[in-house]
Amino acid sequence: MEDKTSKFRTTELSDTPFESNNLRYITVKSKHLMGRGDISVYVPDTEKEMKDLPIVILLHGVYGSHWIWSQKTGIHLKMQQWIENDEVDPMLIAMPSDGLWGDGSGYLPHSGRDFEKWIVEDVVSALIELIPEAGPLSKLFIAGLSMGGFGALHLGLKHTDKFSGVSGLSSITVAEEMSLFVEEDLDVYHQNDAMDESVYATILKNKEDLPPFRFDCGIDDELIGGNRKLHAQLKEAEIPHTYTENPGKHEWSYWEKHIKETIVFFDTILKR
Repeated sequence: MEDKTSKFRTTELSDTPFESNNLRYITVKSKHLMGRGDISVYVPDTEKEMKDLPIVILLHGVYGSHWIWSQKTGIHLKMQQWIENDEVDPMLIAMPSDGLWGDGSGYLPHSGRDFEKWIVEDVVSALIELIPEAGPLSKLFIAGLSMGGFGALHLGLKHTDKFSGVSGLSSITVAEEMSLFVEEDLDVYHQNDAMDESVYATILKNKEDLPPFRFDCGIDDELIGGNRKLHAQLKEAEIPHTYTENPGKHEWSYWEKHIKETIVFFDTILKR
């Protein structure tokens, strides 16, 4: 519906009687996308009313969309269980589409759209407007896998004033690695200077004000070399971070198993 008080010309929110497993669905018309964008949102089921819950923005990789984290890893079911078991405190999980450009937008400005501002500005605004449990005091975190790992590390460690913690799983760490997955010419991404940067270059530019961050990768993942190089660069530059390697490949079984480490990392930051 059109709402003259909203940041967006139009917004749509799923109706509670038809939702299941604590998932809500949002569609907003975004100027940055020059069209509509979708967000799946996990909202904890708790006995007491909650406000200003922490928000984890969880980014998908190439080929995927807003639904893929929930329907490939069951993150919403896992979150509810972890909260009920007192393993982590309640938090919202916002899972946006990347803008659905080509095989993957890279979460960067190009092709007349700003996929970066869609994530950093619009997704947050949509949650604050439409999800009662979110609010202007909500702490923000960002994480993602593969292309979404690049997006999380790049955006989270660039917009240091917004995010309290950052995590990448099996992350692309340099622009050229996009060619392993997409059919689009990398020149399209190079319309924006940010794509010419590595994650390491982004970190160096903002090293005086970095939030806590971590990243991990499977030892049989085709991106392991880039992750090991980034870890070595950070160690040499004496930039604090957490890096782990685990058995596994570039596949959903790895991300389903290891997303908990990211959530616990964010929960630990909140409890400090």
